Amino acid sequence: MPTFEVILRDGAVEVVEGADTYQQEGPMTTFFRRGEGREVVDSWSERVASFRTSELMMIRRRSAVAAVHALAS
Repeated sequence: MPTFEVILRDGAVEVVEGADTYQQEGPMTTFFRRGEGREVVDSWSERVASFRTSELMMIRRRSAVAAVHALAS
């Protein structure tokens, strides 16, 4: 499962693990883990993290391998 790096307006970097997609929900950008075999966010999806969209500068998707190497550095 991918890992997402969320770079906030204040320069802080948040790491979101366990999510495989994200979408905007009103004023928030929410990261989800979709249900088994699901291709879309639906009632079986689990919310993993949310951030105020106006505070986001960048979202970077990383593979699990790249995330492990980054944590080891």
